[in-house]
Amino acid sequence: MARDEGSLRAAVEQSAAVLTAAGFPKMPARVLMTLLVTDDGGLTAAALADTLGVSAAAISGAVRYLQTFGAIRRIAQSGSRRDRYELVEDTWYTASLKTSPMYGTLASLAENAAAALDAPGSPAALRVDEMARFYRFLDARLPQLMAEWEAER
Repeated sequence: MARDEGSLRAAVEQSAAVLTAAGFPKMPARVLMTLLVTDDGGLTAAALADTLGVSAAAISGAVRYLQTFGAIRRIAQSGSRRDRYELVEDTWYTASLKTSPMYGTLASLAENAAAALDAPGSPAALRVDEMARFYRFLDARLPQLMAEWEAER
């Protein structure tokens, strides 16, 4: 069966939109999803700009963000001034581990907010406590889930 570029592009854009709705920056989400569906997992900045129909500056900012995030790496092309951007192995695993400290931080901030409310049992205190408990749960469970994922792979 031949590759359906139109459907693939739609899937990339829809996936990027979901990531964006969840708080991921739009252009890095588009670049990440584009790299994900390339056969060899990498493209030059020029190829990314062409594929996505955006400027080189937009790609520059997106790849910088994704490199900081640990999702992609820059590979110098021998004999060329152009770099190639590739997904790192275990992109999703790496990204999940990097966000792990965020859960503990969010839990602590929610606990501080609950203490500042000084109104146990109030609707606001119950919501903030629920947030703190949820993020403490994620913070505690993520290492085990990552170990389970490694075993599953």
